[in-house]
Amino acid sequence: MTKNNLKKIREGMLLSKSELARKAGISALTIDRIERGYPCRVDTKRKIIHALGFKTSERQKVFAD
Repeated sequence: MTKNNLKKIREGMLLSKSELARKAGISALTIDRIERGYPCRVDTKRKIIHALGFKTSERQKVFAD
């Protein structure tokens, strides 16, 4: 399990899991799994970071790894 701030950031932006998933081009199930701490690929993290409006260099704001 990995620690991340995805759920807190997503809810702070008033986005549902499905809205974020659509913006990132991934499934809502994947968003759910990541929020629960399951690992994901680097490419998936990049898609989520960009969908939230962050730069890749700001990944530490979302993912603690």
